[in-house]
Amino acid sequence: MPSDQRQAPSRAGVERLAELIRESESTVALTGAGISEPSGIPDFRTPGEGLWEKVDPMSVATIDAFHGDTRRFWDFYRPRFQTLSGKRPNPAHEVLAALERRGLLDGVITQNIDRLHGKAGSERVIEVHGSIASASCTSCDARFQLGQVDSLFDDDGIATCTCCAGKVKPDVVLFGELLPQGAMAEAQELCAGAQLLLCVGSSLEVHPVAGLPELTLREGGRIAVVTKGSTPYDGEAAVRLDGDVVEELTAVLAALG
Repeated sequence: MPSDQRQAPSRAGVERLAELIRESESTVALTGAGISEPSGIPDFRTPGEGLWEKVDPMSVATIDAFHGDTRRFWDFYRPRFQTLSGKRPNPAHEVLAALERRGLLDGVITQNIDRLHGKAGSERVIEVHGSIASASCTSCDARFQLGQVDSLFDDDGIATCTCCAGKVKPDVVLFGELLPQGAMAEAQELCAGAQLLLCVGSSLEVHPVAGLPELTLREGGRIAVVTKGSTPYDGEAAVRLDGDVVEELTAVLAALG
């Protein structure tokens, strides 16, 4: 979106969020697709624009779809993963990394699979939906790094294991799969102990991740929401910013001095 069309950050909201971060002894970030949009990665659900407006997720993004029509699955995901591998973090990712370096952020819980938080310099990143960084054989659990996956495709367009000829699946969570137990346990622990949960670029509608802010609130912590569009937690947020995530977070970092 051109800069002259972006909604200017609310000065009062920015100052309030900076104050909450300054006062908090434990701040955690929870991010969704909206933080990666400025890096050129479309989200999934924005009406008229989201990825699922163009393709039925039940036909390509479920574990049943992977096993039932593996070629169609990879026809969809192979070019997407190739595109994602070249994307770069934007200033919103960099603000969170800067907050962590300054001791103002304990970690980032992300629903995104794009690895951009790590590229931006964030050290503690919990990827609750997995990552494009690797893929694994569904038969023998052999693991392949992203750079190796392209060499695994056979003539039918299916990534095949070099160890046992089993089907290789990206290490991302598909519909119908459970989230990684260890990652979710770590995310729940962080959110339960957070005095401030900073929710950035997420609609907070996809469970079980959407239940994480409730853990913070239940333990007496606060939540701040920085995203476009409404969320189920807007009424409970101590601060609600709905402008461009880059401009909002950049302004918060500046307000922190």
